Amino acid sequence: MNDTSKNSALFRGIAIMQAIAHSTRGLSIAELVETINLPKPTVHRIATQLEREGYLQRDPVNKRFTIGATLKTLSLSILANSSVGAPRHAILEALANEVGETCNCTMRDGNHTVYFDRVECNWPIKINLHPGSRLPLHATASGKLFLAHMKPRERRRLLQAAPLSQNTPQTQTDTELLELELRRVKEEGVSYDNEELFTGMVAVAVPVFDQQQRICFTVAVHAPTARQQLDDLRQHIPALQRAADALAANYCS
Repeated sequence: MNDTSKNSALFRGIAIMQAIAHSTRGLSIAELVETINLPKPTVHRIATQLEREGYLQRDPVNKRFTIGATLKTLSLSILANSSVGAPRHAILEALANEVGETCNCTMRDGNHTVYFDRVECNWPIKINLHPGSRLPLHATASGKLFLAHMKPRERRRLLQAAPLSQNTPQTQTDTELLELELRRVKEEGVSYDNEELFTGMVAVAVPVFDQQQRICFTVAVHAPTARQQLDDLRQHIPALQRAADALAANYCS
């Protein structure tokens, strides 16, 4: 920050939220002080205010600050905004036209994946998952990508925090077997949903990476099994990867 920014409570708050957003494990007050070079009382006061308003939240065990629900909602609104997302939506539209099925982008929110952009196909049989829909990580193609790219300790803690939902007979709820699948997902760079979220729906997803090779969000295609089988969707992996590269160039560079 420059001197003008340092003297502004607004920019101090933004600096704190930026630092926490870039951290994968949350930050303590001491780490925030070191990261943004502000006095400890100032950091504590602003972080506490942001926590009170829901922009940040504090882990009850280690007291680290992480992103709060209000900031997550704001982030999703920004991503979904038509002026900000016009190039992304154009890329999705081109992809949907090429593959002939519904395509979407999702981001991670805790133990869920959240749709923030979507282009519907023109077929009469559709699966209604509107932007803002929150779906379990372990039962979706996009969600498994986020899990695969987590640090192993963070992933184990998340998967073992509560029983995994059995959405369909195909949903993998055994964490050891799921870990094996996630290893394959990370190696191949492609993830699948073989009727694991809804019976009668299949999906394929690929990651969108930033310059540090961190997963920003995902791009996926899904279809009802009445029209496409999973092997049919696999044929569109090159198109998905081209779209992911274009999205990365526009939003993650």
